[in-house]
Amino acid sequence: MKNIAIFASGSGTNAENIFKYFEHSTLARPAILVTDNAQAGALERAKKFGIETAVFPRAEFRSGERVLALMHERSIDYIVLAGFLSLVPANIVKAFEGRIVNIHPALLPKYGGKGMYGHHVHEAVIANGEKESGITIHLVNERYDDGAALAQFKVEVSPDDTPDSLAAKIHKLEYAHFPEIIEREIAKL
Repeated sequence: MKNIAIFASGSGTNAENIFKYFEHSTLARPAILVTDNAQAGALERAKKFGIETAVFPRAEFRSGERVLALMHERSIDYIVLAGFLSLVPANIVKAFEGRIVNIHPALLPKYGGKGMYGHHVHEAVIANGEKESGITIHLVNERYDDGAALAQFKVEVSPDDTPDSLAAKIHKLEYAHFPEIIEREIAKL
């Protein structure tokens, strides 16, 4: 059984979807939820599933030392970023090379990088008149949204879409595909 650490900064809807997906898995299990936000809704979602949580203030997270030690203590095999907004420190990226995955709410390399998350992405997609958007599931390196893409899934951007309506379409893609790609990648370990 492989142990997954989920990193989340926000409400935790993707994290909860992953908890549900792996609830009865014989391949992998979410072992811990790590956040850099003591107010993250993801904490309550993890508690509902009996999943351990750990909060690291952003300054402490940036050094990566205590986080990396915790990953080793919990025998973590794979890290999943599910709405995690901080850059993963180089020491963690190196220790888990090829075993950290992120989901981004756009078709990278467009609309990626620092500050491009959530509604910021959807507003930019609409403002630029894009005809399609989607999600990119990618490996994590030391730069925002720069790792190799593992999968992309697309949706049409309608002329009447708003950032909220586009976000709803994107969330459906995330919930449908992210856990499956995580499972596929873990099965390769």
